[in-house]
Amino acid sequence: MEAVAARGSHGPRMQPKPGRISEHKPAIEEVHILWITGGLGCDGDSVSITAATQPSLEDVMLGAIPGLPKVHLHNPVLAYTVGDEFMAPFHKAARGELDNFVLVMEGSIPNEKISGDGYWAAYGTDPQTGNPITIPEWLDRLTPKALAVVTAGTCAAFGGIHAMKGNPTGCMGVADYLGWDWKSKAGLPIVNVPGCPVQPDNFMETLLYLLRQLAGLAPMIPIDEAGRPKWLFGKTVHEGCDRAGYYEQGDFTEEYGSPKCLVKIGCWGPVVQCNVPKRGWMAGIGGCPNVGGICIGCTMPGFPDKFMPFMDQPPGATLSSNLIKPYGALIRALRPLTNATLNDEPKWRHNRPNLTTGYQPPRRPKFTPNPVPDRRQTWLRQ
Repeated sequence: MEAVAARGSHGPRMQPKPGRISEHKPAIEEVHILWITGGLGCDGDSVSITAATQPSLEDVMLGAIPGLPKVHLHNPVLAYTVGDEFMAPFHKAARGELDNFVLVMEGSIPNEKISGDGYWAAYGTDPQTGNPITIPEWLDRLTPKALAVVTAGTCAAFGGIHAMKGNPTGCMGVADYLGWDWKSKAGLPIVNVPGCPVQPDNFMETLLYLLRQLAGLAPMIPIDEAGRPKWLFGKTVHEGCDRAGYYEQGDFTEEYGSPKCLVKIGCWGPVVQCNVPKRGWMAGIGGCPNVGGICIGCTMPGFPDKFMPFMDQPPGATLSSNLIKPYGALIRALRPLTNATLNDEPKWRHNRPNLTTGYQPPRRPKFTPNPVPDRRQTWLRQ
């Protein structure tokens, strides 16, 4: 517990720092985040998270969030150490000398069984042999000892661009390599945070949840069948899109630069699970359809093969857009009528000397209390 010195009659004494007295003590004191960027990728996910604000990377690293363990980040893109000094925590974890760490994987996992005499991707060198350590070797060494395994971006989650049909590396996502039923030593499944690149707040919010869970402050993270956090990927792009109203009216654009629905020029938003239109990209601003770009499905396991060619109208869009056109035409015709009525002020708003609101208080019937029954007469009648 942090403390400050307070001077009294008997000399200085230590008092708890304000705000720390009621803070929850985490179940573990420190957590190392070992972030491997050596998979087949572009480092775009590491760059992306620097824009996060909910929470920011700085908030997590500097202990601004109460109840979390102290966090040490080891990411080659963001680290100031290099070479053997940077790689030391990774080797230490592989030897079982680093108890509490979360493994973050960025980039897809190549199939080194088909790489011949060379290798597709490696990260550092083995101190014993001096040979490069391939990405599958790192997964084999680190995942059995990790508290949690998180993928940053679609490449690590599902294979992404590098795993498309015709690629020579046979690459895949982490769950394809480890198995979709894999669990960490803490009992956590693989958590996938897809995106090309990953939406910064989506990743940092997921990491924050896992840190809270490891600190004993949150239940098991809820994920869907693809390993994605449910609260982030439970809705489609269409459900959060500002252009969805145009879809309902059957009003589709045929060219870029229009504010109307983009389905006919290649947008997959109605079926893609992603929250970017709602969340934006940086500080709530941006996001593909929000700035006129079509959704190409980059958060989905079938990306990119099942969404190509990107600029063509999706197969289901023809049927759905044709079915909604008659309904949309009727809606567009009727809504101006209601709109015109609502744009016309009521007639009683004027400056004449008489009140013409049409309001007349209802006339209440005259109250006549019921007479008290004469019990004697009642008895005589009986």
